[in-house]
Amino acid sequence: MKQIYLDNAATTKTSKAVIKAMLPYMDEIYGNPSSLHSVGQQAAEALFDARQRIAKRLGCTEKEIFFTSGGSESDNQAIISAAAIGERKGKKHIISTAFEHHAVLHTLEKLKRQGFEITLLPVSENGLITAKQVQSAIRPDTCLVSVMYANNEIGTIQPIAEIGEICREKNVIFHTDAVQAVGHVRVDVQKERIDMLSLSAHKFHGPKGVGALYVRKGIPLTNLIEGGAQEKGKRAGTENIPAIVGMAVALDEACGNMEKNARKLTKLRNMLIEGLSAIPHSVLNGEREKRLPANVSFCFEGIEGESLLLLLDDKGICASSGSACTSGSLDPSHVLLAIGRVHDIAHGSLRLTLSEENTEEDVRYTVKTVKEVVAYLRGMSPIWRDLVSGKKEFIIK
Repeated sequence: MKQIYLDNAATTKTSKAVIKAMLPYMDEIYGNPSSLHSVGQQAAEALFDARQRIAKRLGCTEKEIFFTSGGSESDNQAIISAAAIGERKGKKHIISTAFEHHAVLHTLEKLKRQGFEITLLPVSENGLITAKQVQSAIRPDTCLVSVMYANNEIGTIQPIAEIGEICREKNVIFHTDAVQAVGHVRVDVQKERIDMLSLSAHKFHGPKGVGALYVRKGIPLTNLIEGGAQEKGKRAGTENIPAIVGMAVALDEACGNMEKNARKLTKLRNMLIEGLSAIPHSVLNGEREKRLPANVSFCFEGIEGESLLLLLDDKGICASSGSACTSGSLDPSHVLLAIGRVHDIAHGSLRLTLSEENTEEDVRYTVKTVKEVVAYLRGMSPIWRDLVSGKKEFIIK
């Protein structure tokens, strides 16, 4: 049976070009970039080159790029650093949204216990916030606004440039978790007035366990890891040269093929949306157009998402119900609750995220299979029988 991988928001397959680029730095050029000898300096040159290449793709300078273990670490360091800056100035108010990744939300909860006031902006039913919401929430004591570029579960893209402009006018640090966006949509930290940005390589066909944090010049970072002087003294630990090289190659590949990939993925995405919309009592999560090219998220009334995923896997389709970081939780997705889905509906969710390797044949098979599995699960469900018989009223009309 052919396996169809539709969980690219969780992680992507490392590209062959990336693997090829990484191999020499695990074999021939294996030195520590902090060493002064020739093998170490070859590694240092690779580190500098990767930093330059990534900076160029983001529209910043190499001095503004700090390498991390991934998006979660980058989010943590950005938020904690901005909070520390604010605290020194007597500003302890932070603005974010109700449907951020838990790397952001849990960090904000920690800061709340330390005396910070957190405002989580409500999200509309179509999965968007507005720049006006941010503007209205900013106060004299606001030290940080953190709004994700694109949501990791429902794929909606936020008005980042507008928010960045407002924050710059108000002299408030603006951070964006761009883990799902970088490599898939054009990001320019200068044009969009972004002060801090988080990214992770494995979301755009790079290796796992490596990411980066962009920090605008002049913003001091708070160390999360103490030790050596790596990353300008702001992130101790020997740099993972193979992974960093791989990340730079992956980002070059992703950005170089972005328009072509976006055209293909948008077409496949729309095919999926059209096909799944034909299932009775189903609903697309998030705005249809202002979303990532590869993201499709649906809720189906009368079923449990976990059963749906297991049966789809049995038929060769790898999918998810939402964020891979919370897949072990029995609670419904906080993202779906934030856009107004009730618990019963949020439990019946399905996230399908494509890559350029997927085909129209994959989409047709997926639509056919999801229809069959949903019908099968509903046929066994006492809740569905109550809905059909009229004992209960349908929520999704």
